[in-house]
This record gives sequence, structure tokens and C-alpha cells, in this order.
Amino acid sequence: MSLAQVHYTSAAPGDEGTAGRFTAVGPGVSGALLAEIEPLVRYELPGGVPERPSDGELRSLPQAFGYFALSDGSRLVARSAPVRDTVGTGAGVRFHAHAVHLPPGVPLPGDRLPVEAWRSPHWVAATPGGAIPDPLALPPGPAAVSEGLDDFAVSRGPWLAAVLADLRRASDAEATGGRPVVLVERQCADVARWLGLASVTLPRESAERLTFTTYTRRPGSSASRVVGVGPEDAGAARAAGLRVHECAGPAPAGGTGDVWATTAARVWRSRSPELFREARELPGEPFAAGPLAVTALCAGIALGPDGRAAAAGWAADRPYALDARRTGQLVEAIASPGIDDRAAPEFDAAGRLFGALEGRCPASVTAPLAAMLVTEAVRGGNGSLELPRRDAFAGTEGAEVAERLGPEILTELADTVGSRSVARTVQLLRVARLLGVDGTESLPGVVDRLAPALLAEASAAQEGSPGFAPALLELLDEQFEVRTALLGALDRIAPGDPGAVARFLERVALPFTGTQALPHLRMCAEVPEAMATLGGDRAAVWHRVLRAAGISPFAEPLVLRTAVGLVWEDRAPTVEEARLLLDAATSDSHRVAGTWARLVDAALSTSAVGASAADTSASGTSATVTDEAARLAHDLLRGFPGEIGGRERAGLLLLDLVRELRTGAPEPGWAERVRTLCTQAEPVEPALREQAHAALVERLLAPDRPGAELYDFVHGADAELIAAYDRAARTETVRARLRTQPAYAADCFTVWTAHPHAGRAWPPVAAALLDDVLRPAVRGMSAEGVAEVEATVGRTGSSGRADAFRDWNRSSTLGRLGRRIAGRVRRG
Repeated sequence: MSLAQVHYTSAAPGDEGTAGRFTAVGPGVSGALLAEIEPLVRYELPGGVPERPSDGELRSLPQAFGYFALSDGSRLVARSAPVRDTVGTGAGVRFHAHAVHLPPGVPLPGDRLPVEAWRSPHWVAATPGGAIPDPLALPPGPAAVSEGLDDFAVSRGPWLAAVLADLRRASDAEATGGRPVVLVERQCADVARWLGLASVTLPRESAERLTFTTYTRRPGSSASRVVGVGPEDAGAARAAGLRVHECAGPAPAGGTGDVWATTAARVWRSRSPELFREARELPGEPFAAGPLAVTALCAGIALGPDGRAAAAGWAADRPYALDARRTGQLVEAIASPGIDDRAAPEFDAAGRLFGALEGRCPASVTAPLAAMLVTEAVRGGNGSLELPRRDAFAGTEGAEVAERLGPEILTELADTVGSRSVARTVQLLRVARLLGVDGTESLPGVVDRLAPALLAEASAAQEGSPGFAPALLELLDEQFEVRTALLGALDRIAPGDPGAVARFLERVALPFTGTQALPHLRMCAEVPEAMATLGGDRAAVWHRVLRAAGISPFAEPLVLRTAVGLVWEDRAPTVEEARLLLDAATSDSHRVAGTWARLVDAALSTSAVGASAADTSASGTSATVTDEAARLAHDLLRGFPGEIGGRERAGLLLLDLVRELRTGAPEPGWAERVRTLCTQAEPVEPALREQAHAALVERLLAPDRPGAELYDFVHGADAELIAAYDRAARTETVRARLRTQPAYAADCFTVWTAHPHAGRAWPPVAAALLDDVLRPAVRGMSAEGVAEVEATVGRTGSSGRADAFRDWNRSSTLGRLGRRIAGRVRRG
């Protein structure tokens, strides 16, 4: 098919107002297309060009070779070159553009790529005088574009990967309308060589999408995907926000994260461009790094860790894509002992490759991979590696690896001083078994250290299964002796912190369903379901958890500690729950388990929420709770006399004294014992102190209280105790007794008037009780009742005491009479 050609020349001197004109236009190129073509083929001289350059200077000026996409889907291949102006009288510089129009879907002759027309000898610098040659002739064969590219690629080594990465992105089908990639070169021919590199490296459809121009002064306004500029225009391109590669300047620092581009750069520097075609024959996405990396490694080209990881990952996903020869070459390249820059992703990919090839290839092929993986597991500390099976090391290869790594494994496992993570310990144990290394002697110490580390790392990790869990479960599945020893170690430490063990078992389902007893682990595993099923009934949960142990607390007292720690981990039992625990086992069992301390906490903390001093005389729930706590305290003091000491003992004795004051006959010296025990129990709970004070003053206000105790109380001058007595005397219980029991009223009058000089605290309280409590009670009595009070006072005291009562009572009566008379006078 004939291709229309277009010639355009810049304006001659004196042609004011015009930039140039078309001097020849082939058939089929419309005026609208010419308007679109004209700005594409214009040429602007670089700065500093002499007005009349010499022939050498003229030949050194850049030529703009370009490939453009037009709005109607057609394309344009053009060359704009500076020429000497021979029309005018001077010898200045003009330019001539020669272009070939490619209709939609029509290729260049020979189905060549546009960049291959770069060196065509048929680009002309003047408008032909006769018929326009048709078609445009191209140099024969691909050598026109590939010749010398190896040398050019090596010379541009520092820029190769970054430029190829950008050229790949620029060739993307969705990159239409994006800003151009700018290549800064001193010679526009070097820009064309970059495009030649792209045409070999990229798939053909991608290379065909790369519109370009090898030279422009205005890269920011260019519609091409790739543009070349001279060094003097690099700053303007950078200021315009374009992606600039200054290949004419110093080598760039750093690299690119594009593994495909990095691998392609290594292929070019190895002068092996034919590998691009081989890589494209392998399955995979066009710009996936795997196929190219595999091809490069099989050809003996050294790659970095990312390239090797990409190759191993690709081959692991497609184990049948390579023949036996290339599979062996790939494994040899990946597992080469001379590589010292391997990274974790590469090992992970190599592990997947080994898993894919194991069983499909002879052991002699996969043995280097297996050796590399276990060596990394031991020396590199990569705990996430997928280890090979034991049969991968059958034969001399396994013996060599075991001989090399065995001592290192045993030395590290025997170290009990340094810090070692769970994942590391698990990996070492698995590799030891894999290589047949005997670690029986060190196993007890290893599991004793591993068990608490499991709990600590799991507690520090976020929610969900900890990272070491899969490898740990594989270890326990592989090695019976390790499973037995580790589960036993966890069972031994569970009584110390059963809550942590229970939380661990919720996140890591350890296999302990065998014949091992493991009572504590079974309890820890049972508690979540028991809590969910039985809710807040902690007593029922405790019974269920204890049954899960499968062993009696009489035979193994420590199950008591585990059960109590699981059910009451963050709180003290209530007094009823503590009573249940106390009755469930002997004191010896609680003593061995140490649970007696939790029972003490229950008694003391329950007493702290008991009745206040104002309410303890009433028969309510709080008083009942306090009485139960007091009885529990009595039993604890009797059951654990040698274990309970210090402030806890004083607190329990104080509770026991409360019980005796309310229900029995305590030893003499009540007030002094209350004061002493409160001091010994410091810091004593305020509620417990109030209960002790309330029990004491209740007993001192009772009709049958010993006089000696009351005397000691009054003369003890304890302001806090006297205040408690004052509060108790003002309760409705005491007031009702005063109103209805003349003998009790007489007793209170005697007490409240008998010690007028007993310190500073008692006299004002006694006087206030006479006026505020006793007087209203006597005032409300009948005459017979008052007479009985008077008689009782005289009978139990003296005639002077009876006279005192009459005077006290008369003053009250006179006071009432005087107030009545005064009222009548005011009303009159």
C-alpha cells in the first residue's frame, strides 16, 4: 500500500507572520490533518547556534525524529532537520521536515517498528523536484536498530533500570494523555538509542504505543510519551514537574523498586538482549519479573535478591513450566553458595519453590535448596521458613549439612542466658530433628525456658493467634517427646498464673488430648466454656473446672490454686464462696496450695462492704454478711494459725472479736482490744473499723454489759469510740428501749451522769445524750413509768442519785411549764 508523504519547510527570510509551509503533500492527507501535523514537525534551534554555522557545526545540530499518534487514529513518522538557507543572500539556518503518514491499521513496510526508520537513508532535507518516492525505504533487517545497543546500554548502566521502568509505564495502554518521560542527552541519536532499547525490551504492542520525539525545546507542551531534550533544557523540564532522566550528567544515586526493570537492566549489561524474546515465551504477565528473572538466571546472569525471589516465586507457582535442564540451572543459581545478600522474601520464595519441586524432581536437584533453607533457618534466624521434610536429606547431602550445623544448634539450645524468641527455639528444634541431631540432654532445659516464653510473647502480641503458633503446632505434631515435655512444663507453671495459661490456650489450641494427666491445663482449657455456659455463678464454674482436672484436691492440692486463680483471677471470693472453698478441702490442702490467703482476702474484703456503724444494729443483709465474714475469720484463725500473721491476722482477730461481742462472751478488756487490733491491722479498712466500733458500743449499750468494761471505755478517752457510742445511742433501737423499759432508762441515766470528769471527750457526749435522747424518752413516759425510773435509780445507786434524777427531771418539767406561761403572756 502506498504511504502518503509530507514535506514542510520553515519560512524564508522576509516571510513575515508565518512559521513555515507545506511544500509537498501526498494523497489522502486532509487539511485538518495538516493543521494537526504542522506543530508536530516544527523545529526550534538549540541555544547558542551561530548565525552562519560552518558545515561541521550544522551537522552537529540535533535532528528531531518522531513518531506521533493523530486524532483520527492514523500515525506519523517524521524527521525534522536543520538545513542551510540557500534562498536568501545569507547563509543562515532553516529546517526541513519529512514525514510519512500511516493510516489506521497500516504498518511501516516490512511490518517494522517506527524507531527502525531512524537510520533510513531516504529521509531527505529538501522537497523532491519530481515525484515523491513511495514507499519510504528502510534499512534491511533488525540490525538498523539493534546495532551498537549493547555498548550503549553498558555505557548507560546507572540509568538503565530507572529509564526502562519509566518507559514501561509510558507504554501502558492507559497512559494516554499522561505527561511525557524526558530523556536528557547531548546527542539526539542517543535518545533514539534509548527508544531502540525499549523496542527490544518491551513487547511489540507496548513498543508501538510509545510515541516519541528525539529532540524538542518545549517538553512540557509535547503530546508524545517520550521526549528528548538537550542539557540546556533539563532544568525547564524539571521545573514543569516532568519525570526527567539526566543521562548526560552525573550518575544517579539509589535505584528503583521495579524488579522487572532492574532485571532487564542486568540483561542488557550482560549483552544478552535475546533473552527478552525467550522470556516472553514463558507464561506470565507481560511485565512480570519472574519469567525474565528465570531466563536470566538460567543464562548465568547474576541477579539481586529481589530478582532471585521473583524467579523462585514464579517457578514455585508453575513447577511444570520449565524442563529438567532449566529447572536444575535455576536451582543451582538460587542456591549458589557464593551469594551473600539473600533476604527474607527470597528465602520464603525458595521455600515455596522447594515445596513445589519436592517429589517432582530427583532429590539431587532439590538438595541444594534444602541445604540453603536449613542453613538460613539456623544461621539467619528466619523463623518463618517452610522447612523441607526429613527425606530431603537422605544420603551424603544430609550428613554434610548435619555435621556442619549440628554443633551450632546444640550450642544455642543449651544457652540459658541470652534472649531467644519462641519462633527461634521452635525452628531450632525442628531443624535438629530434620537433620537427626540428638538434643535429648538439652530438651528439659529448653522446654522449661520455652513454656513461660510462650505465655509472655502471646500476652505481648495483639489479639488473635500469635505468629509462632503454626510452627509451634507443627513442632508438637512432629515430635512426641517435645510435645510431652512442653505440655508437662506448661502444666507445672499453670498454678502460678492460670489466667495467662487459659488465655493462651484460647489463642493456641495445644494438643493435650492424649494419656498425659495435665490436670491444670485441662482446667485452663475448660474455664472459657464454663464461664460462657454458667455465667456469673462462680461457684458452679469452680465445681466444673475442678471436675475437669480429673484429680481430687486431696491428692493434688495445687488444683485448688489453679481453680481459684481461674475463677477469681481479678477479685476476692465472696464470703459464701470462700466458705465453699474452705469446706471443699482440708486445711492441709489449702496450706499446700496457698489458697488460704485468698480465703483471708475474702473475709477481710467482705467485711469491708458490711454494715456501717449506723446500721449494724439492724438485722439486715449487710449485718448478716458481716456476721458470716466474722465466722469465716474465726475458722481461718483456727485452721491456719501458723500461716496468717501481720495485719491480716489482726484484721481477722478484729472480725472474730466482732463475732464474740455480738454472740458470745469475749475476754475482758473489750475497748482496749479493739484499739490494739485496729492499730495492728493498719491500714485497716474504714468499714471494718466502723463494724468493730459498732459491735463494741452495741455491747456497752446493752442492759447486761459489765460495769468494768463501761468504766474502761469511758476512761479510755478514745474520741473515735465515744463518737461511735454517741451514734449508736441515738438510733431508734436505743430510743425505743428507753421509752419502754424504765429500768434501762434508769441505767442510762446512771451511766451518763456517773463520770463527769472522765476526760474531755465523754462529758459533753453524756450531757448531750441526757438532753437529746433520755429526756424525750422520759418525757413521753407515764407518771408510773417515771416513778419506776426514779425508784430504780435510787435502788441501784444511792438516795443522792435519786435526788439528782428528780432534780434533773424537775428542771425539765419546770422548763416545760415556764415555756407554757411565757407563751400565754405573749398571746395575751
